[in-house]
Amino acid sequence: MFKELIIIIPHYNNPKGLYASINSISEKLKVDIIIIDDGSQEEINIKQIKSEYKLGTIFYKKNGLNKGIAKTLNIGLNFAQNNKYKYIARLDAGDLFYKNKLTIQHKYLEQNPDVKLLGTWGSIVDSNGNHMYNLKHPTSYKEIKKAMHLNSVFIHPSVMFSSVILKEIVEYPTNYFAAEDYAFFFSVINKFKAENYPEILMDYFADPRSTSSIHRKKQVKNRIKIMIKNFYFGLYPIYGIFRSLALLFFSRDLLNVIKSKSYK
Repeated sequence: MFKELIIIIPHYNNPKGLYASINSISEKLKVDIIIIDDGSQEEINIKQIKSEYKLGTIFYKKNGLNKGIAKTLNIGLNFAQNNKYKYIARLDAGDLFYKNKLTIQHKYLEQNPDVKLLGTWGSIVDSNGNHMYNLKHPTSYKEIKKAMHLNSVFIHPSVMFSSVILKEIVEYPTNYFAAEDYAFFFSVINKFKAENYPEILMDYFADPRSTSSIHRKKQVKNRIKIMIKNFYFGLYPIYGIFRSLALLFFSRDLLNVIKSKSYK
């Protein structure tokens, strides 16, 4: 017997962001949560979080040592699979869901069973909570398959996916530091239909302390490795590799400024 939905939330030294993220969840369906703390020094009041959350059950695990995001997420995937959840969603500490975000995605996946992963559009906000720009990735599977050769076209904490995926793609790869989500999504679209829901349903925090910000060059290099692994001779794969090589010379902060000007 399947349980319906669980959110995987990794946490590392951001209790304020974690509380805000959980408090943003407002849904019409039962939503369980698993929080995996990756060896934080800043303690969270898990007893209080559990007592205040009313939409389902909160489970909590803590890594004795910092294992990194990929291994931490895989603990969550393993938990969801072992406990037979039908759908798995993602959320990062500091990001905020809009009202009924998960309800909308759940309804769409139920009505379109051929779609196994569904992301959404998002509002990108800075460290002060100010809106920077809206991120609207391609929505159709056809366009997603092309655009993935340029960059990831899913906002990672926006996605909800069927646990059926885990029968073939067991976990996030651990050999692509800071690009494990890109590798995971590429594996998904190579085997399953995936889409983005054309509505802004969350605030996505552009964290200057995030792994992808601090280790920008390493992330881009690993993205290029993933592109090469999925390469075929065509416009998008060729352009994608040259584009990523150029990105090695730009900081993430500069790219965010460019995007904020471009998307207005």
